[in-house]
Amino acid sequence: MAKRILITGHRGYIGSVMVPHFLKAGYEVHGADTGFFERCVLGPGGEEIAGHSVDLRDGLTARDLEGVDAVIHLAALSNDPIGNLNERWTREINGGATVRLALLAREAGVARFLFSSSCIMYGASGGGTSEVDENAPLDPRTQYARSKVDAENALRPLASASFSPVYLRNGTIYGLSPRMRFDTVLNSLAGSAVAMGEVRVFSDGKPWRPVVHVDDVCAAFQSALEAPREAIHNEAFNVGAAMVNVQIGALAHHVAEVTGADLELLAQPDADQRTYRTSFAKIARHLPDFRLQWSPRAGAERLVREFRALGLSRGQFDDTRFTRLRWLRKLLEEGALGEDLRWRRQPQAAGHATESELREVTA
Repeated sequence: MAKRILITGHRGYIGSVMVPHFLKAGYEVHGADTGFFERCVLGPGGEEIAGHSVDLRDGLTARDLEGVDAVIHLAALSNDPIGNLNERWTREINGGATVRLALLAREAGVARFLFSSSCIMYGASGGGTSEVDENAPLDPRTQYARSKVDAENALRPLASASFSPVYLRNGTIYGLSPRMRFDTVLNSLAGSAVAMGEVRVFSDGKPWRPVVHVDDVCAAFQSALEAPREAIHNEAFNVGAAMVNVQIGALAHHVAEVTGADLELLAQPDADQRTYRTSFAKIARHLPDFRLQWSPRAGAERLVREFRALGLSRGQFDDTRFTRLRWLRKLLEEGALGEDLRWRRQPQAAGHATESELREVTA
């Protein structure tokens, strides 16, 4: 009988790729999602599955999780600009709702709880000159980063002989998704190159980042789900391999070279200068079945091909739906979401991104 899993945030950027990944692998997949980004659709794809349309702050019960073998918890307010918009929302959703869900899962007899964490918690650890592993000092510089640290710390004491939390610290994710985002660095660079013929980097290009394809993230979660308990129980893993550590400037140069787009390094003093290179030795030891498929260079070339095949236009690239902060602001401004970030009514049509909002992405 297929393992039954629940994926939260299944209608989001990662979830829309992860659901078909696990269906193809033979799993019975269910979902839970509040639907903030359900309308943020760029192209075809994704799978319709049985799911709960709920706010995870209070919308599920232990009974809803009975018979579930594992929970993959993706749902979150998912980047720094959103976290800075309202710190209370980030604490409630990324922190409190995560712990509540884990407690319900443990009560329902769920064996594994895979938490989608982030390498952003390393901040400027190592200064880009040395690799940081899972035991490195943490340097969370934003509310989003702090929310991931706080959630991991709150989940660890919940581990038991029958309940195994796992913390998968993703790098900066890129790649095509049915519910696309252009507010992650490589998606933004490649999208701008194809749609507008230009690549702009607002920093000096020197910061290091681990840049990981969404398909590889899905594969890492599957490896953690299928690994022996002793390999993953209450453990944190940086998701990737050595080749994903790349300087933003080098990545931008490659995208410009592949597309023929104009490249501009603006070196603005207010650009994000956090820099960290990540060690992936632990995931290689504990999850030997996990094999990274996409280097940033090859992944960038794939992304360019996919955007060209879609005929990506400037209007699509600038569309409000594909920048998460702008989409949430729109929902708030038109009254679809209330001040507690809960639904009041359904949203209207989208708009386009401004240069200041793009600057938050392509640091």
